[in-house]
Amino acid sequence: MTDEPSETIAYGRLMHRAMRSLIQSVLEGVAETGLPGEHHFFITFDTRHPDVDIAPWLHDRYPGEMTIVIQHWFDDLRVDDDGFWVTLNFGDNPEPLRIPFDSILTFVDPSVEFGLRFETQVEEDPDDEPPGDDAAEDESGHEPHHDAEVVRLDTFRKNH
Repeated sequence: MTDEPSETIAYGRLMHRAMRSLIQSVLEGVAETGLPGEHHFFITFDTRHPDVDIAPWLHDRYPGEMTIVIQHWFDDLRVDDDGFWVTLNFGDNPEPLRIPFDSILTFVDPSVEFGLRFETQVEEDPDDEPPGDDAAEDESGHEPHHDAEVVRLDTFRKNH
């Protein structure tokens, strides 16, 4: 028997799953009852994620990442275990969006100074990851690795 464990606890991956579950629960509540009080969300996501579904003109305008605001006008918010659908207004053009939770880079509710940031790094050896990880593989065949951290809210504050 060796003194070193053969496996380690994947805290980053576990934290990502917990934070993804938190976002899912929050959005499910909003889908059912609307936004309470002054709550609103800034959600930045990776538009290159294979399961993101946005209009071609939005993808052309935001080829890497995009930030949406769920606040005054949104429609048809639906949530499942993998992500959410929402229709937002872009210059009087309602556009449906499909955003997988795994594509989210930041989730911020400035009304209560709450924020999360998800860092994505590609693992060099996907065989090192324990079985059961539900992360999708990228084009090179590697599974993305996600870590979560608290976001600095200064970047979302309005200058008056």
